[in-house]
Amino acid sequence: MKAAEDHILIVDDDPEIRSLLGTYLEKYGFRVTAAGDGNQMWQSLEASQVDLIVLDVMLPGADGLELCRTLRARSKIPVIMLTARGDEMDRVLGLEMGADDYLPKPFSARELLARIKVVLRRVRDLPPESLIDAADRIVFEGWSLDTHTQLLTSPEGVVITLSHAEYRLLQVLLTHPNRILNRDQLLDLTQGREAGPFDRSIDVLIGRLRKHLGDDAKQPVLIKTIRGRGYLLASKVSSSNKRA
Repeated sequence: MKAAEDHILIVDDDPEIRSLLGTYLEKYGFRVTAAGDGNQMWQSLEASQVDLIVLDVMLPGADGLELCRTLRARSKIPVIMLTARGDEMDRVLGLEMGADDYLPKPFSARELLARIKVVLRRVRDLPPESLIDAADRIVFEGWSLDTHTQLLTSPEGVVITLSHAEYRLLQVLLTHPNRILNRDQLLDLTQGREAGPFDRSIDVLIGRLRKHLGDDAKQPVLIKTIRGRGYLLASKVSSSNKRA
């Protein structure tokens, strides 16, 4: 899909930021809608299809974290959170609420543009030569992952909606079962970027996946932590194709 078809919703209570970002993104072919708070965000989402939301944490009324959590329960629209400079807690909480990426303020419009392109590409494209590429369903330890709807079904039949970030990470782990992957590899495979020295996004996503899977964080048996090396999905993985 061409960038000109992509609709970006900017949610920020600062009218100057909304105007500057809107003008910049439109210059690069994006369609842009701006909202100053959560109510305007919901109205915009009801009015038209949105491909990605740029969501500020500090908003009047419901803040960005609360809005992200509510949004994730209703939709899979990718979200980039805007957080205060140096406030790691906001970034961690944003990822826990289901955000796909975060950007600390102040930031350059050019960097936001790059992040938007990466997230949109990540959401739409699967890695090459992936086990999941040709499969409709991936099965492991009684769990089933539908690769079209991105829904995860438990052995008991409970259906779990995954965020794009959660799905991408689980997809990578399932593509490399019983293999240790470090944070740099996981970030590169899921987000197309290198890890910074304080980047905890993979750890946060691993925690969220463990919670979905009922895997004890202190003694995980499915997604194991290999101290000093990374993470490993300890399971046999099989795939099926409904059309086969």
